[in-house]
Amino acid sequence: MEELLEILNDINPDIDYEKETNLIDGRVLDSLSIITLITRICDEFDIEIGPKWMRNENFNSVKAMWNMIQAIEEDE
Repeated sequence: MEELLEILNDINPDIDYEKETNLIDGRVLDSLSIITLITRICDEFDIEIGPKWMRNENFNSVKAMWNMIQAIEEDE
């Protein structure tokens, strides 16, 4: 999870990602940040985030993202 937090902090260090649970629905991250985030996650974890994973709830918190990454890794 440390790698994920590092990616998020590179995108916007002003957000407390360990506490924030509304990153997408609360519009904490803008569209460019989201695109960057998805690209960096795919590169860092060598996964593909397909359409079935592109749901707000998978990106609203660091915990949700981490759970999604682990689920994708298990599926591959």
